[in-house]
Amino acid sequence: MKISITLTEKPKEKPDQNNLGFGQYFTDHMFLLNYAKDKGWHEPRIEPYSPLSLDPASMVLHYGQEVFEGLKAYKNSNGDIRLFRSIDNIRRFNSSNERLSIPAIDEDLFTDALNQLVLTDKDWIPELPGTSLYIRPFLIATDPFLGVRGSESFLFVIILSPVGAYYASGMSPTKILAEDEDVRAVRGGVGYAKTGANYAATIRAQERAKKKGFAQILWIDAIERKYIEEVGTSNAFVMIDGVVITPPLGGSILPGITRDSCIKILKSWDIPVEERQISIDEIIAASDNNKLDEMFSSGTAAVVSPVGELTYRDRTIIIRENTVGPISQRLYDTLTGIQWGEIPDSFNWTTKVN
Repeated sequence: MKISITLTEKPKEKPDQNNLGFGQYFTDHMFLLNYAKDKGWHEPRIEPYSPLSLDPASMVLHYGQEVFEGLKAYKNSNGDIRLFRSIDNIRRFNSSNERLSIPAIDEDLFTDALNQLVLTDKDWIPELPGTSLYIRPFLIATDPFLGVRGSESFLFVIILSPVGAYYASGMSPTKILAEDEDVRAVRGGVGYAKTGANYAATIRAQERAKKKGFAQILWIDAIERKYIEEVGTSNAFVMIDGVVITPPLGGSILPGITRDSCIKILKSWDIPVEERQISIDEIIAASDNNKLDEMFSSGTAAVVSPVGELTYRDRTIIIRENTVGPISQRLYDTLTGIQWGEIPDSFNWTTKVN
């Protein structure tokens, strides 16, 4: 399908690249695509960024039938614009669609929409170290109907946001709190999909933790209430006695693309990696025995974020004396180096936007 483009007549003032924060500013244009049961996906278009018009009875507002994604575009010193593992984001998006009973979007059309929208707003891509253009595709159910069923009409949208570091402290180690009351997801639910329900369920615990001075939550499994799952909205990694351990994918954990990238990079360095259940007690015991080398999380927004302090109930452990570990730093440098085109992409993860 051909994508129509309508350019804005009122371009916005671009923000200061030194003070972008995360997700606060939005570019001049957005991509839209409609779905109807009798037409399928139709009317792909790029239009000026503006509010959406929804019927108050739209099903997304009542039953949460929606999904989203997050990826980034980078502009290197040569002016080349690159996306990082965009096809994997597209496929994960369609996996989320399947779980939420939403029709899949053609991969080629999705790719074309990403490329054309990024090129339309290419002047918004920041160029300072640590900055990027965050890309947020999302899809919502639009049937005006109050019965509980799958919607028969949908709206797919992509918006763009120039961003700096996800955490204001950058790569400084974070303080996290192991959550002992709320749970994020259960197997058989929607924990592996990027849908708003997963994130709404985390807000209460995050707000409690923030009041206590913690940057994030360490989520514990919902069944046995002892195995770690995710750190906030990121995948969790622990390095014990030279072995990197990360919880296995099993339906309650998001199959993170940065997670997968970290695993592949670590294996290429001949660093042992285990995808297995690891309990909070095992982590504390490793700390007590001076075998807890590092702990970090991974995700599109922050890339790699080291953990310097972990609190569980009445116990607090300090990891590496609150310093960044060599593996965390090396992973961050390697991933961002590939994303920025500063080091060779031996994994063929980046694609040039043209």
